[in-house]
Amino acid sequence: MRCANLCLPGGQKFDIQVLMNAKEALIALNLIDHVGPVRVRQLLQYFGEAPAVLAASKPQLLKVHGIGEETAEAISSWENSVDLQGELKRIEDFGCLVITQADEAYPELLRQIYDPPIVLYVKGQLTEKDKNSVAMVGSRMTTHYGMEVARKLAFQLAYLGVTVVSGGARGIDTAAHQGALSGKGRTIAVLGTGINLVVPCENAELFERIAANGALITQFPFNRPADKQSFPIRNRIVAGMTLGTVVVEANLTSGALITANMAVDYGRQLFAVPGRIDSPRSKGCHELIKKGAKLCEGAEDILSEFEYLFPQTNRKPSPGETGALPALELSENEQRAFAALGDEATPIDEVIRQSGLPTSAVSVALLSLEMKRLIKQLPGKLFVKNQ
Repeated sequence: MRCANLCLPGGQKFDIQVLMNAKEALIALNLIDHVGPVRVRQLLQYFGEAPAVLAASKPQLLKVHGIGEETAEAISSWENSVDLQGELKRIEDFGCLVITQADEAYPELLRQIYDPPIVLYVKGQLTEKDKNSVAMVGSRMTTHYGMEVARKLAFQLAYLGVTVVSGGARGIDTAAHQGALSGKGRTIAVLGTGINLVVPCENAELFERIAANGALITQFPFNRPADKQSFPIRNRIVAGMTLGTVVVEANLTSGALITANMAVDYGRQLFAVPGRIDSPRSKGCHELIKKGAKLCEGAEDILSEFEYLFPQTNRKPSPGETGALPALELSENEQRAFAALGDEATPIDEVIRQSGLPTSAVSVALLSLEMKRLIKQLPGKLFVKNQ
């Protein structure tokens, strides 16, 4: 237990028993009904730090702009409704972390939105690499085409070092996480529940793999079930922490369109994958394309938009910049695909034949070589080495 003198606006001082640090106080605030990120920001601007907010009386709380009777009552009597010690024990027992905006691991892009989460529960690890992340979303009720496209795009992005972020739900979300894991890359699932709940239940093993190769994150406390409100709240994190959002397959009422609209509101890039014109599952994507989303047929359509956003130090130098081929930095498949190319334009079928690699492996290797500025693609699926 620590004692501290806290100062209210206007210089009025008072003594309180500080029973918690700032992070624990924010966890407590996150557990109180009627208290969201915007109100917490207003309270912190007035009181200075989170423990002081919890120590404030109802009359003091009512002096804060935007704080009404209901919210002031909930905060001033928080110990009657919030089991903070129980929540802290659940966090410790589950083996997850809780981060706030004061922590370096908090996603930088997420800090920039209007209502960033008060806290994030994290199982796994958020890293510096995740600043280059792309969201991939779509319908739960999907087609074979949508699932295959999502897996392929996520595989290519993850293979090239882009973190794939999705919502852990059935359908396109699941395919995106699976594809990223197959590409030996990082993926993050943003949950619409408490971090200890698995929804859908068949994704239990997938969630474990995600935590081991990225992270599960949520703003919701333990045991918070999913409802109609939790998914739009979750969607703002998906759109807010990423450079752009790719909608793979969605009907006109899909929740994926909420994420898409949020991405636009945040000034982020929006992509949509076209589908069959007679498929209801593609109507949402086609509508987005009509409204200005970039048509996405492959990972190159996504990465070409972000070339200017990624720091120059993040990409491999081209042969023209170094005067030498960085062969040691290429995977075996990339080396074989590169060796199959000549000084003249080479069809992809010839690269497949010469390299002896499967079609899918050649496609990924060529895309990687193109992003590393070692080759370029010409019309007609022809490839040539950069001179």
